[in-house]
Amino acid sequence: MNKKTKKLFEQRANIIKALAHPTRLFIVDQLSKSEKCVCELTASIGADISTVSKHLTVLKKAGIIIDDKRGLQVWYNLKVPCVLNFFSCVEAVIQANSTDKKVSCG
Repeated sequence: MNKKTKKLFEQRANIIKALAHPTRLFIVDQLSKSEKCVCELTASIGADISTVSKHLTVLKKAGIIIDDKRGLQVWYNLKVPCVLNFFSCVEAVIQANSTDKKVSCG
């Protein structure tokens, strides 16, 4: 594997690692429906603000979400909504695992 290829796969791994937590997956799902402020996410997750903020920081560092400060509140959106396509693939794997049969992806 050359350096360019290795860097590409490292970048992919970093994005997948950022998504590899149930709370962060939930956040991405919530943001797929509409932008949310930290207070809304905190209420729907049922965790304290500092915990939710840490999860948001991981997603932001990975380039999955963006933020927009408005007054005292920070609002979050998906930066690249096609990340949701990954969820469809994950669901296909779950379905395939439950049936032990090959499943079509889309």
